[in-house]
Amino acid sequence: MYHRKRGRKFGRENKQRTALMRSLAVALIQKGRISTTLAKAKELRGYVEKLVTRSKNPTVATKRLLATDLDPSSVSKLVKDLGPKFKERSGGYIRIANLGARTSDGAAMAIIQFVD
Repeated sequence: MYHRKRGRKFGRENKQRTALMRSLAVALIQKGRISTTLAKAKELRGYVEKLVTRSKNPTVATKRLLATDLDPSSVSKLVKDLGPKFKERSGGYIRIANLGARTSDGAAMAIIQFVD
């Protein structure tokens, strides 16, 4: 039975899911807003919010921890821009807006972006 399992699988193996989340997180951090499917956006929200929470206290250890998941330019943008921006905010750094269905396959699409 599939009861009490956490997270979505997206029809991929574990390493593929990890690579997908990392690439979506890097794109969101670099661009500030991306368009993806609603399921991927919902899964990405928790992943990126944990990264932003870690970046609010920029020690060497947290930078190294962030570097295990992200590329160096994304780590520096998190620590220098997004961490101080959300210093006073306790969670809820990301907004998801529905876009409707994709025309080709009918998948629910969404825009995921940082709250201003």
